[in-house]
Amino acid sequence: MRWDAQALMPTPAETDAAGARPALLPLAGLVRSVTTPEFAGITFHEVTSKSVLNKVQAGSRMPFEWTINPYRGCSHACVYCFARKTHTYLDFDAGLDFDSQVVVKVNAAEVLRKELAKPSWMRQQVALGTNTDPYQRAEGRYRLMPGIITALADSGTPLSILTKGTLLARDIPLLKSAATQVPVGLGISLAMTDEALSEAVEPGTPGPRARLKLVSRLREAGLPCGVMAMPILPWLSDSDEALDSLFASLAAAGATGVTAGALYLKPGTREWFMQWIAANHPGLAGRYRRLYGTGSYASKEYRTWLAAKVRYFKARHGFSHSSGFSHRDVDDPRGEEAQYPAGSIPAVAGAGTAHSPASASGPEGQATLF
Repeated sequence: MRWDAQALMPTPAETDAAGARPALLPLAGLVRSVTTPEFAGITFHEVTSKSVLNKVQAGSRMPFEWTINPYRGCSHACVYCFARKTHTYLDFDAGLDFDSQVVVKVNAAEVLRKELAKPSWMRQQVALGTNTDPYQRAEGRYRLMPGIITALADSGTPLSILTKGTLLARDIPLLKSAATQVPVGLGISLAMTDEALSEAVEPGTPGPRARLKLVSRLREAGLPCGVMAMPILPWLSDSDEALDSLFASLAAAGATGVTAGALYLKPGTREWFMQWIAANHPGLAGRYRRLYGTGSYASKEYRTWLAAKVRYFKARHGFSHSSGFSHRDVDDPRGEEAQYPAGSIPAVAGAGTAHSPASASGPEGQATLF
């Protein structure tokens, strides 16, 4: 990607005494703000961070205790992204700003190495891609992930990555090497095979065919790859034909496991998505308002109906015996939606425990992860 035609916005140090030409936002650690023709309409705010390891809130039941988000905001521009509200913590809005104002932690790998070298670090699993995508297009320029992956592997820290970005293929050799040092889990987010629908709801994201090819490439490389088939969109991607096509394609690509669930509309996301539905599918706007009421989840009746269909198509295409990690109680009404598919979470016997390489099974059986 060419970055030479960039335009720089002034930093606080470049403003004059009268306060002319102020920086766009008072972001902590802001180095510069960049625009470039390759990313029309998007501004990248390059910042230096004092820390990149984020502790997961106690009691969350997530299968990991730490996360890293080298980017804040995401050019994938998925209208349903659950992380939109987190952008408001930076004084951006959860709508267009989330898609167009991307914060880049340019020193992420350097800071991470220092944090991992501390005697207090216990080598618990670190997850990437839990908030915004670490392989959004700008990663081709910033190349933050190779340094992050290498730092984690060299320190003996298990890692997992969840992404929609096919740029992950660039790092397959590095991930293969990392998997000889530590347990590695890989997940791809893909919930539809309809290219036109994907273009409409996730316009900055590689299309379904490209992501299916990525799943195949990961499996051919001997790496695990679970698929998060979320969100299933009511009346847009929940038909028998759509679900059959999705699970058949995932099985053909060799996914080690798959989890599917209905659209989740938390505050921040809900307003943006409902605006999109009203503009693009006005006939569905009222149905969505009734289905979701005033909450974040679709009605229990709909989720029960969808779960039954998902079970049927998973069994039909050989995924019924693959299992993953649930971060909810067995009887939690979210059920399928609370699962991490096999392959997406590294199998870790315990913090700092040595591990032996092993092969990951295909969709017919439960994956045994590196």
